[in-house]
Amino acid sequence: MPRRHRRLHEPADSDRLESLNASWRRTEQRRGVSWTVQPITAARALKAYRCPGCDRVIPIATAHLAVWRADGVLGDRSDLDARRHWHEHCWRIA
Repeated sequence: MPRRHRRLHEPADSDRLESLNASWRRTEQRRGVSWTVQPITAARALKAYRCPGCDRVIPIATAHLAVWRADGVLGDRSDLDARRHWHEHCWRIA
């Protein structure tokens, strides 16, 4: 009888969905400024952050958004270093 070949660890469908979600980086325009918006899934949220929209803590393992300028004059590295983490709701109403 032939053996079935399989991976030692096949990611679950939820793992695949989370990694796909994490890659949905987009650019948004707000008040004449371009912003890069990167969703952070709960599984990838390994630190607590303070949301600049409501000034409350985004706890560990909470899905949220990382946001930084897409058109900064100091360069990509500087813009990325200045990124902020927002609750999704706070970013939507900002």
